[in-house]
Amino acid sequence: METKDIRQEVFFKAKPKEVYDALMDSKTHAKFTDSPAKIGKKEGDKFSAFDGYATGENLTLKEGKLIVQTWRASDWPEGYYSKISFEFTGEKNGTKLVFKQTGIPKDKVKDIGKGWEDYYWTPMKSMFDKK
Repeated sequence: METKDIRQEVFFKAKPKEVYDALMDSKTHAKFTDSPAKIGKKEGDKFSAFDGYATGENLTLKEGKLIVQTWRASDWPEGYYSKISFEFTGEKNGTKLVFKQTGIPKDKVKDIGKGWEDYYWTPMKSMFDKK
């Protein structure tokens, strides 16, 4: 299967630990995505978001600094996973998040990239702006 990668940079008006926690806390994650999420807190734990549309496993967790996970969408070939990483850097007025996803099926890359922007970055920015 031919695959592609995406890389996105986003700035949030929040501390790195707050952005990390928004992604890793099931209740907060469900709040900003407006969809059920179940996220394990330790390396090796599984996660599920968007009522099971996205699933995977935590590979590396460094609180406030880095999240690395396997990730798949329910409409992908059975058993196939990509790899995602969220890297957090504290800046003067918030956090720069560098997001990378490798191994996305080529025919899904455009929709997946837009999905991160529409269903993660935009509602997260909105959530942090209201704080």
